[in-house]
Amino acid sequence: MSNVSFILAYVDDVAASEAFYGAILGRGAIESSPTFAMLPAAPGVMLGLWKRDGVKPPAADASGEIAFTAANDAEVDVLYAEWRARGVAIAQAPTTMEFGYTFVALDPNGRRLRVFAPAAD
Repeated sequence: MSNVSFILAYVDDVAASEAFYGAILGRGAIESSPTFAMLPAAPGVMLGLWKRDGVKPPAADASGEIAFTAANDAEVDVLYAEWRARGVAIAQAPTTMEFGYTFVALDPNGRRLRVFAPAAD
């Protein structure tokens, strides 16, 4: 079976989304055009930002989240503070849930970004 190596997110404004993800990931795009940008998301995983009106075949809006794993609760709090300072919209402040400590932010397209530290076993 193949491993996940690429995530595609449909966006309204590639430049705005590229700037947003570049800031929160701490790395710039390795490919960029008015209709598509590609950023390294994690070792071996790329994040593609594809202009929504250019997707073929056209895609209906899909719900879901992009999740970012933090090492511990303290890192969740640090990332929460950093993202808020950058003006990132927050949908859920840090809270403890059954799977761990988490917060939810929104990208420029309203896509949910969950940062979490898994609960200890």
